Amino acid sequence: MSGYHASRFVEDPRRAVLWRTLWRHHFRAQVGPEDCVLDLGSGYGSFINEVEARRRIAVDTWPGMPAHLRPGIEAVVGSAAELGFLEDCSVDFAFASNLFEHLPQADFAAVLAALRAKLSARGTLTILQPNWRHAFREYFDDYTHVAVYSDVSLCDFLVAHGYEILEVRPRFLPLTIKSRLPVSPLLIRAYLAFPLKPAGKQMLVRARPRR
Repeated sequence: MSGYHASRFVEDPRRAVLWRTLWRHHFRAQVGPEDCVLDLGSGYGSFINEVEARRRIAVDTWPGMPAHLRPGIEAVVGSAAELGFLEDCSVDFAFASNLFEHLPQADFAAVLAALRAKLSARGTLTILQPNWRHAFREYFDDYTHVAVYSDVSLCDFLVAHGYEILEVRPRFLPLTIKSRLPVSPLLIRAYLAFPLKPAGKQMLVRARPRR
């Protein structure tokens, strides 16, 4: 991953606009003020920086991640599968955006196993990432992608590792902010509300451990 943040995944102010709008008009309804939110593969902290919750935790292997977090967010530099720093049953909302396509399946399974004990009785895992079914042309433009998932195979993988599926949106968002269209709150809100999403190439899957 050396140089990844200077080439493929450079800092971009449009990312903050996107995640601020997504938080206000989608994710905020799923997170309570007393919840504990865990952001796996946090990167620049674009999601967790917008979250309003009692406890916010960002995990990433990138040593530069903590410098991008807002005050009050706990930063953990390390693997998403190493969650021993968390109390059991303490996480109410776990989130992973564009993470698992970068991990071999054995590592993905290790994350799911580690997370099971950390999720509360009502805790969930929300995954946002490219859907191969709709993004196969661009999928390997990112040279760090090592695993391929569609909305079907991702759900099957989760079920095979002890999770039950709560929600599937095969076309939740466009693939990237790197486009000719402006990244504006108005356009993002309209896209979220519009029932048809022809440009949608990222899927959203929400799951929880099978009890």
